[in-house]
Amino acid sequence: MSAAPMDPPAPRPAVGRRTVLGAAAAVATGSALAGLSSPASAAPAAPRAPRALPGGGDLGPNVIVFDPSTSGIQAKLDQVFRQQESAQFGTGRYALLFKPGTYNGLNAQLGFYTSIAGLGLSPDDTTINGDVTVDAGWFNGNATQNFWRSAENLALVPVNGTNRWAVAQAAPFRRMHVRGGLNLAPDGYGWASGGYIADSRIDGQVGPYSQQQWYTRDSAVGGWVNAVWNMVFSGVEGAPAQSFPNPPYTTLATTPVSREKPFLYLNGSEYRVFLPEKRTNARGVTWGNGTPRGTSLPLTQFYVAKPGVSATTLNQALTEGLHLLFTPGIYHLDQPVQVNRANTVVLGLGYATLVPDNGVTALKVADVDGVRLAGFLIDAGPVNSATLLEVGPRGATQDHSANPTTVQDVFIRIGGAGAGKATTSMVINSRHTIVDHTWVWRADHGTGVGWETNRADYGVVVNGDDVLATGLFVEHFNKYDVQWNGQRGRTIFFQNEKAYDAPNQAAIQNGSLRGYAAYKVADSVTSHEGWGLGSYCYYNVDPTIVQHHGFAAPNNGGVKFHDLLVVSLGGAGQYAHVINDIGAPTSGTSTVPSTVVSYP
Repeated sequence: MSAAPMDPPAPRPAVGRRTVLGAAAAVATGSALAGLSSPASAAPAAPRAPRALPGGGDLGPNVIVFDPSTSGIQAKLDQVFRQQESAQFGTGRYALLFKPGTYNGLNAQLGFYTSIAGLGLSPDDTTINGDVTVDAGWFNGNATQNFWRSAENLALVPVNGTNRWAVAQAAPFRRMHVRGGLNLAPDGYGWASGGYIADSRIDGQVGPYSQQQWYTRDSAVGGWVNAVWNMVFSGVEGAPAQSFPNPPYTTLATTPVSREKPFLYLNGSEYRVFLPEKRTNARGVTWGNGTPRGTSLPLTQFYVAKPGVSATTLNQALTEGLHLLFTPGIYHLDQPVQVNRANTVVLGLGYATLVPDNGVTALKVADVDGVRLAGFLIDAGPVNSATLLEVGPRGATQDHSANPTTVQDVFIRIGGAGAGKATTSMVINSRHTIVDHTWVWRADHGTGVGWETNRADYGVVVNGDDVLATGLFVEHFNKYDVQWNGQRGRTIFFQNEKAYDAPNQAAIQNGSLRGYAAYKVADSVTSHEGWGLGSYCYYNVDPTIVQHHGFAAPNNGGVKFHDLLVVSLGGAGQYAHVINDIGAPTSGTSTVPSTVVSYP
């Protein structure tokens, strides 16, 4: 996703177009958490030999911890921002953590690879009388490249009543309480292409303005102003009513299954990781009535990894029964990190980045219950990897409905920061896996970018049955961006751009079809459902390319889609249909979506 300057839109009307540049460990609960529920499937840990590797320890130099008495907080925030503001493909990684208490007069501006979070059990434990700001001054008011930054577990009282959070992909806003409004557009209302909110309460109005698409899950809002192409809500109190395509709101009363992301917090002076419990038919925030429900683990049950550690050591830690906490930095792996134990937590801070060397897979998960992967980036290496992330081995069949694996804020990139290749980025083989917010991106700008230079045929391949995706962003792959082979899959919100750089029509020919669908449901699938899915094309190398459709699915009563759209960005390439042979073609240079409200 990238974009070039144009006349800014007026604040409220929809933007019409844009052009584009380019754990068998026991779950131990502290006394402060007495009475919290724990998973029914949790079992006592088996006795273990003494560990050779220590648990816990220092979080490293790029985790910066503040308390209300810390001097010079604003100066430190400004220093990190100056370094990270435009470092889109840089090596800096930071986590800014605030101990519970009240902080006055701060404006935490967030640049690339910067996470800000409170260290309480509830967002309201840590209040900033001030702002956590993302804007786009570094890119002339264009927010479409404001990737890889996050805010979590804080209460904000914005100085002027409204906090600005003008982000694009891979920039989650989780577990936040904004005691005011939230503006999702950059100053001047320039282009924006985001985004994701979960488990958050915005007391005032959310103004997306120029945001082309957005997904909000299990939250509460005081109002929502407008919509451009695709605004999706599930389990959101105060969400606008279903009205797609005019305005393009897709609204589900609840989220079928959700389990919030693990997070670091302080219990007195002790660091722990909280593990929220699974919810079904979820609606609203998890923390609204006091202490959230779930369990917690002391940091001493985690191997606290620092850049430079070997994959051998990481796997040794897992074998010894430790969980993994990646501190901010870049980790090179010469073999897969192998998660074989049920209920293992792999948590990254500050966009910790895993780079597989020599064509290996960065991380593999066995067919076990309750693994939680969260908060890290996988960056493809220069030698082609068959896969980058594999959840469950091929042929996995175990039922994980009571305690699924979750993949949350795990982002994948091929190219951009350098040469990278991968045949398939993310493969989900385990049943009942929940993929909750991912951006899987074959880079369209940066270094190491070209049709064959950062070749990546498939973004996400789902082979497991009963998989749920909430907030699925997958872009620019050479063939299918998403290929779904499992039964009873569900997706709530999908955002896609087809690869800009296809050299000609022949390069994307798919048998008798012109182009590979952005989202393909296998012909063998008899049950599947999706809500709020959009695909955009910008074939800037050969604008004469025609994409037959954005979506492909078998024609049977069990495969259903609601609220689909395709858009030609400025007329660079066109879609002939929306799904299969259904839906009107896109309309020249007008950048007006072609929609299908219901399929079949």
